[in-house]
Amino acid sequence: MSAHRPRIACLGAGRMGRGIAVAFAYAGHAVTMIDVKARSVEQFAVLEAEAHGEVRKTLASLARFGLLSENDADAIIARVAVVPAQGMADALAGAGIVFEGVPEVVELKRKVLASASEGVGPGVIIASTTSTILVDDLSGSVARPERFLNVHWLNPAYLIPLVEISPGVATDPAVVARVKGLLEGIGKVPVVCAATPGFIVPRIQALAMNEAARMVEEGVASAEEIDKAIRYGFGFRYAVLGLLEFIDWGGGDILYYASRYLEDALGSDRYRAPEVISRNMRDGRIGLHTGAGFLDYSGLDVDAYREQRLAALGRQLLHFGLARPPVLDQD
Repeated sequence: MSAHRPRIACLGAGRMGRGIAVAFAYAGHAVTMIDVKARSVEQFAVLEAEAHGEVRKTLASLARFGLLSENDADAIIARVAVVPAQGMADALAGAGIVFEGVPEVVELKRKVLASASEGVGPGVIIASTTSTILVDDLSGSVARPERFLNVHWLNPAYLIPLVEISPGVATDPAVVARVKGLLEGIGKVPVVCAATPGFIVPRIQALAMNEAARMVEEGVASAEEIDKAIRYGFGFRYAVLGLLEFIDWGGGDILYYASRYLEDALGSDRYRAPEVISRNMRDGRIGLHTGAGFLDYSGLDVDAYREQRLAALGRQLLHFGLARPPVLDQD
């Protein structure tokens, strides 16, 4: 194994551990999934076979997607080991970073993290992959909490580029930088957010999913039609333009007035624009056409920027098979 590729330890051999194992093994890292539950030899053998089987199945899928050759799978699988709970100490001894991925039970996580933090060197980073429990609710269980943080992967972890990093009060900024570098080294796109419920994606996602379900409940459209609208409108656009970038693209004033209309028409304050929208309008930070909004566009070649974004949308049309040649004949 390269000295530049630290050995990865995953506490837990379930779905998250397996997804992380594939992501790192694919990128050349040796990975050890550690079972944290006491099992008989026979029970562990079943778990080990299931874990390796799922890794192999995942790699076979990636081969069908054209992301690797089927002949490469064996080399990648060989980098992944599964060890029983009684082998935790030896497995942790060689770890460069530890990812905890046990079920979302606070006391279980605290117990596993406490045990793991005593079994690794003081400079080894420990990360919880939880999406529901804040880092500072767990850090007290970790020896040397300055090396502890939340690292939230989106499922499937081996495919989704985004990984949310949430440091705690005690987290050393150098640890955040090291984790970002590690993730970028395997092709991920890390973002850093405060330790707040829902992080970034789950918080926005919960609002959007509940609103979609509410529209079905209200008879606005069928589930099929709403999902089609999301795929080819909402998702299509925001794969190129971020939400805040899109506010700037059209202008924050448009969102302000649209929000007031929806709040009144639908009789719900869930559509009310936050104060930052009104403040930006007062400050003249309307968006792209004023040179600033949520993002700073000063000194930007606006025409080139627009062209780049529109070209990306054009590529989206090609990706979805929706691009058509122009009709040139006369009817």
